[in-house]
Amino acid sequence: MALWKPDPSFYPSAKMAMQAPPERHAYVAALHPQGSGKPDAICVVDLDPQSATYCQVVNKLELPYEGDELHHFGWNACSSALCPYAPHPHLERRYLIVPGLRSSRIYIIDTKPDPLQPQIVRTLEPEEVIGKSGYSRPHTVHCGPDAIYISAMGSANGDDGPGGIFMLDHFSFNVVGPWELQRGDQELAYDFWWHLAEDVLISSEWAKPPQFENGLVPEELLANKYGHRIHFWDLRKRKLEQSVDIGAHHQMLLELRPAHDPTKSYGFAGVVISTEDLSASIWAWRRENGQWLMEKIITIPPVPAEEDDLPPALKPFKAVPPLVTDIDLSLDDRFLYVSCWGTGELHQYDVSDPLNPKLTGKVAIGGIVGKKGHPKNAGPLLGAPQMVEISRDGRRVYFTNSLYSTWDDQFYPEGMGGWMVKVDVEEDGGMSLDPDFFIDFGEIRVHQVRLEGGDASTDSFCFSS
Repeated sequence: MALWKPDPSFYPSAKMAMQAPPERHAYVAALHPQGSGKPDAICVVDLDPQSATYCQVVNKLELPYEGDELHHFGWNACSSALCPYAPHPHLERRYLIVPGLRSSRIYIIDTKPDPLQPQIVRTLEPEEVIGKSGYSRPHTVHCGPDAIYISAMGSANGDDGPGGIFMLDHFSFNVVGPWELQRGDQELAYDFWWHLAEDVLISSEWAKPPQFENGLVPEELLANKYGHRIHFWDLRKRKLEQSVDIGAHHQMLLELRPAHDPTKSYGFAGVVISTEDLSASIWAWRRENGQWLMEKIITIPPVPAEEDDLPPALKPFKAVPPLVTDIDLSLDDRFLYVSCWGTGELHQYDVSDPLNPKLTGKVAIGGIVGKKGHPKNAGPLLGAPQMVEISRDGRRVYFTNSLYSTWDDQFYPEGMGGWMVKVDVEEDGGMSLDPDFFIDFGEIRVHQVRLEGGDASTDSFCFSS
C-alpha cells in the first residue's frame, strides 16, 4: 500500500521519533506450547491510561494452525523508508510480518482499518518460504529501505546450516530469495541489524534447529557448540567482510542493538552464558582503523542457590545463571536494558559512554529461584524479564516472561503462564515497576511486544539526531 505522503509514523531521526505521541496499544506474540491443541495468537493490549480497558487484552487474533511457535515479528515498513536511497518512500506502516519459528510459516497481518481488530490477509506457507528462500525457522524481521529482511535459523532441510537472511517484497510480500551472495564460513544465525549509513549489516549466532527446538542441549552447551561469533557484512554487496570470535566459552551471542544515531558506528550484543563461570555478558562493537572490534563491557555473575531449588539442568552447578536473553537500547542511545531471565532482574545501564557503562537501575520479578511477585498479582511468579520493548520517548519499558516453549519447560518446570508488566523510567536514569500494570495471560505464554507506531527495536534512521 502506497501513500501520497510519507506515513506520519516515519521519522527522519531518532530524536524526532522520541517526540511522537505516546503509544496507545501493543501487539503481543502469544503461544500455546506444543501438544496443547490450541493455536498461537497476536494479542492486542490497551496501553492508553485514559481508556476504560487500559492494561487489558482487548482482542486476540487466533492463528489458523497449531504449533507455529510465534517468537519475533515486525512491521512491513518503518522510518528507514525515509533514507535518501529508499526506493519506496511512500510505504505505509500497516502490516505485521509474523513468522512461526517452529513451523516456518509467515503471516501477513493487516492492522487497518481498525488497529484493534487486526486481520490475516495472506499466509506464506512453509513450502513457499523454504522453497524460495532456501531457509527455515524464520526469526528476526526488519523493515529495510528496499525490502523486508528476515533472518532464519535453519537451512532448507531444517536440520542443518547455514542459517541466514532472506527478503520479502515490500508490496506483494512474495519471497524474493536469499540475501547473501558471499557468506564465507558463516554457518549459524540468529539476530541481525545494521548501520544503514555505512552500508554495514551485523549478524549474530544462536544455533541450528536441533540445538534449540526441543530445548537446550546440555552436551552441546558444555562442548561450546552454540554460537560465539559476530559477523559484519557489506550491506550493498551482500558479502561477509569480517567475523569476530569472542571466545568459544561465551555461548549464544544473541541480540544486537546498534546505536540509533547514524553518525555512531557502535552497538551492543548480549551473550547468554559463559561455560567457564555461568556469567552472562554484554559486549560493544566499534570500528577502529577499518577493523571491527568487540569488547566485553558488562559481566553479570551467577547467584549461588540450593540444589533442591534448581531445575534438573542446573542442579550440578548449584547456582542460577543470569541468562541474558534480550537487550534493548533507548532511542537517544543513552540507556541499555538487559533482561536476566534466570535470576529474574531487569537492569538499566547508562551507556552514554559505550565502553564504560554505569548501572543506573534494577527491578526484580520472577526468577528461577527468587520467583518474586508483583504488587498487582498475589503469589510468586514463574518466568522472568525476557523480551523488552521501550516506548519511543524512553519513559516506559514493557516486558514479557516467556523465552521459547521448550526452554521455558526446562528452566521453569513447574509450568509457566504468560504475564506482561511495565516499568516507569526517570528522565535521568532509574526505574521502578508500575504497581498497577500487570497483565495475566493465563496459560498462553507471551514473547515479543510491538508498540503502535514503532518502538526502540523497530525503526532505523538515516538522519542524525
